[in-house]
Amino acid sequence: MLSAIVITRNEAANVAACLESIAFCDERIVVDSGSDDDTVKIAAAAGATVVTHAWAGFGAQKNFALLQARGDWVLSIDADERVPAPLAAEIMSTIGLASANGYEIARLSTFLGRPMRHSGWFPDYVLRLFRREKARFSDDLVHERVVCEGPIGRLSGIIEHHPVRRLEDALARVDSYSTAGAEMLAASRVSFASGITHGLWSFLRAYFVRLGFLDGREGFLLAVANAEGTYYRYMKAWLAGRHRE
Repeated sequence: MLSAIVITRNEAANVAACLESIAFCDERIVVDSGSDDDTVKIAAAAGATVVTHAWAGFGAQKNFALLQARGDWVLSIDADERVPAPLAAEIMSTIGLASANGYEIARLSTFLGRPMRHSGWFPDYVLRLFRREKARFSDDLVHERVVCEGPIGRLSGIIEHHPVRRLEDALARVDSYSTAGAEMLAASRVSFASGITHGLWSFLRAYFVRLGFLDGREGFLLAVANAEGTYYRYMKAWLAGRHRE
């Protein structure tokens, strides 16, 4: 049995297409953290099992979703991701003859409508398919990862990822992710200058080292967004530390 888990909050624009792409799974579980749009209504209409759970951070929220799953195998998918038919077929054949406890899958992300094949965004292997009893999510507030016991394999298919459709989405992600990242940095001593140096390096790494300039104008905008996110993460942590003094 294969269970798919999805965490949501205000994903009305995404959740229907996401759930349709994972219709091949035996059960689809949506854990919602208080959407005030039609996310829950759309997910229920699509046939998913919907559970409401207060937001606890990405890692903790996905671990709660994992507890709801009944399948021997679990596929973890975000609402802005899609599983194309070739990957779905590969997943089903893989779990039938599995030699590993978890499988990484490449992810091709778009930024403002353009597939980003450079900038450090591709192939972006993520561990998303795993035996339920052999894995859990790290407790990180953001950028959580699957911790899996035993051997890990890699599939040839690709997850489609659409995280930033509008520039406004990029700005919102910069704010929310930098706040969560600052909380993770809270225990460290962060200086004012570290925000500037880390932000600058983030831009240089994405645009030059990781060949973001080959992604056209969107590559430049992505490098700037990365730099802003890093800069604000360190500055928010620095300000929080100063207020504690």
